[in-house]
Amino acid sequence: MGWVLLAALACSPASSKTRAAEESVRRFFTALPSEDCAVLEPLLATGGSARPCQETVRELREHGVSLVEIIGSKVDGRDAEAVIVRARMAGGGEERKEPWLLRVERQAGTWRVRF
Repeated sequence: MGWVLLAALACSPASSKTRAAEESVRRFFTALPSEDCAVLEPLLATGGSARPCQETVRELREHGVSLVEIIGSKVDGRDAEAVIVRARMAGGGEERKEPWLLRVERQAGTWRVRF
């Protein structure tokens, strides 16, 4: 019976959401060095306080922000269509001591990172 429970948890909607959100973060930071908003813009959340792609990319590149490793993620308790991704980040070539919390939202059927 324990195996059935583990299998059910592994296939839960929450785990598919967190995997998809983590993959969006990876895709964004893999594409960031190109500074190509045709590729990056569909990976960025829109609305609310979101800034234009060019501005977001410029700021991240100016500070040399890069993804080191995703530590984990969980569905946001306030919004089932958002995932909080914990990530180890580097800035200016140095790894930051504290992880970043990146909010990834499902918008128009895709997972998008909000900065």
